[in-house]
Amino acid sequence: MSKKNAFYAQSGGVTAVINASACGVIEAARVNQDKIGNVYAGLNGILGALREELIDVGQERAEDIAALRYTPSGAFGSCRYKLKSLEENRAEYARLIAVFKAHNIGYFFYNGGGDSADTCLKVSQLSETMGYPIQAIHIPKTVDNDLPLTDNCPGFGSVAKYVAVSTQEAAMDVASMCATSTKVFILEVMGRHAGWIAAAGALAQEQEGDAPHIILFPEVPFDRERFLAKVQATVDEKGYCVIVASEGVQNKDGTFLADAGTTDAFGHKQLGGVAPTLATMIKSTLGLKYHWALADYLQRAARHIASATDVEQAYAVGRAAVQMAVAGKNAIMPAIIRAEGSEYSWSVGEVPLSQVANVEKFMPGEYISEDGFGITQKGRDYLLPLIQGEDYPPYKNGIPRYARLKKHLVEKKLAADFKA
Repeated sequence: MSKKNAFYAQSGGVTAVINASACGVIEAARVNQDKIGNVYAGLNGILGALREELIDVGQERAEDIAALRYTPSGAFGSCRYKLKSLEENRAEYARLIAVFKAHNIGYFFYNGGGDSADTCLKVSQLSETMGYPIQAIHIPKTVDNDLPLTDNCPGFGSVAKYVAVSTQEAAMDVASMCATSTKVFILEVMGRHAGWIAAAGALAQEQEGDAPHIILFPEVPFDRERFLAKVQATVDEKGYCVIVASEGVQNKDGTFLADAGTTDAFGHKQLGGVAPTLATMIKSTLGLKYHWALADYLQRAARHIASATDVEQAYAVGRAAVQMAVAGKNAIMPAIIRAEGSEYSWSVGEVPLSQVANVEKFMPGEYISEDGFGITQKGRDYLLPLIQGEDYPPYKNGIPRYARLKKHLVEKKLAADFKA
């Protein structure tokens, strides 16, 4: 019986360390050449499989694959494309199986968040019913840190570090000018339903009273009057106020404070900007001068300030996914397990995809301060280890030198193109 080939794809919003997981997958697959044949990667994520646009990873140099460990973004291309349910469009899943069968692919490694976990599970289930078994392993990735059953998600630690450092530096700027200039600074960060990234802003605090003075979480209903009173009281006391706001801040009725009225490719509400919404509110009600910033792609692309812990964990789950696959495991996700005790340590375990798909992990109430504007010591104890260590990329001419892959496509074997 011939060896089966492997297919790897990146899904959804990328991170500073998703390529470290890719590096882990590819290097582990090369070590296991007695069980895994060729390694292919999807050009632009799952679309690469649907369109039969498969990158021959074997044509990439070993040193370029190793360089993925310190390269941000999705080296093979990612996409926001959610496969419909089996009932709605069985043809999409049938197409995946057809492409996998045509290229002798028996291992499917899908690197993404909750939606990709669902896709990975469905592919595993459908492949059995169609008589072409595929071992589907989901590799966790999301800056939002909202996947269940893993202590944290690769990609989050680096965003948390970026947000904490940016909050600290911006706060120092505002504090130095507040006597005659800006009184309020607002940093808007990612986090649609879970406030993990916003919470990381609190790591900028070295002592009580330090910025950020207010953190707004999706888990805490927004109270306009309490918020404005807190802003004014902080400015009166300190001369300035620094706010870190999650993009998913919600009103008491559950609507988003900054709902743009549209949805993205995954069916999620598009958010129109919490920071300018809050800034307008502060200016019109309190008359305070403000500045706001949108971290946006900068927070998830900032490999130059990545957390070494995050890089190590991203690589480890990629490598573990291959080890689990060659051991015969299926429909699972490697998960980060935090050891008990005051000294931080971790290992890689495994959880069933049936318990991961379409499940979100929110900030526990015990991590949020009683007034709803900050985090507790328990929250700090959870977050702090995740931003530890520096893992700088190599520099040339003053800027990071990142990997650039050839991305040679293999020859198509199916007659018809798939329109996706």
